[in-house]
Amino acid sequence: MTGDLTVLVTGGAGYIGSHACKALRRAGFTPVAFDNLCNGHRDAVRFGPFVHGDVRDGMAVQQALRDHGAVAVMHFAAFAYVGESMQKPQLYYDNNVGGMLGLLAGCRGAGVNRVVLSSSCATYGQPAVMPITEATPQQPINPYGQTKLICEHMLRDIGAASDLTHVALRYFNAAGADPDGELTERHDPETHLIPLALLAAAGRRGALGIFGTDYPTPDGTCVRDYIHVSDLARAHVLALRHLLAGRGSVALNLGTGQGTSVRQIVAAVENVTGRRVPVQDLPRRPGDPPILLADPGKAAQVLDFRPDHSDITSMVRHAAPSFGLEVANDQGA
Repeated sequence: MTGDLTVLVTGGAGYIGSHACKALRRAGFTPVAFDNLCNGHRDAVRFGPFVHGDVRDGMAVQQALRDHGAVAVMHFAAFAYVGESMQKPQLYYDNNVGGMLGLLAGCRGAGVNRVVLSSSCATYGQPAVMPITEATPQQPINPYGQTKLICEHMLRDIGAASDLTHVALRYFNAAGADPDGELTERHDPETHLIPLALLAAAGRRGALGIFGTDYPTPDGTCVRDYIHVSDLARAHVLALRHLLAGRGSVALNLGTGQGTSVRQIVAAVENVTGRRVPVQDLPRRPGDPPILLADPGKAAQVLDFRPDHSDITSMVRHAAPSFGLEVANDQGA
């Protein structure tokens, strides 16, 4: 039940959205990238049609769904910088919550009732117990996480009053790039740790700041759960199949359950590229938990999802060429 089925991918010109479009095409779907290009890149739209539009415009969403005969939506279009959300909360409520309102209005008008949502572990805030399960209380500590949680609530509430079904995928730390080299990671400003470490190794920025070296972790630096962007993309296809099969709405964590510290990331970049990463030890940032780890068991159970590329070496190897770095130690994909 995949041949010729079309999926509207909002934010399809962005980092994760473009990888999802490739995964959809590979799985036999036709992805239609719907993006206003404020953060996306037109040259990342390679796997299906492109529609220039703002997801807050419900009529534009509706028209795109009807024009292309889409059977479902993957919703990536959102602002996603935690720090910026603290400084400009109105911007985040307007774009992220307003975007969900527009999306749902468009879906209703076009009769589309399946949505896969790009959500976030930021909806959990700073849990006291690790690993984080889907039953962990959602207590976001910044407007970004709060807007993602509101979007989840909107899907849940509207689904209870209609035939809308959804899968909310709560990512942990997305990393890496397309193993085939067709797609890259390009953010402005760049805030993700692995790209920042690669930029430092390439001499394209100053020392990499390590915020906090006295955490109660094995090497004193923060530990996070990193998942390869191509694995994330494949999980979205599995979530879509779940909905197309008529199964119910569900929220799922996407992670590996394995933690990697900041210093371990630095070591991996140095090992893969053969370049030194200059670092600067800095004080802790407010609000950074020592450890964030997913319990990925429910996604394995519900979607039969298990990551293929999410070891740190693979993520660094796949990302390095985007920053002009050769892979010095080729240890396989």
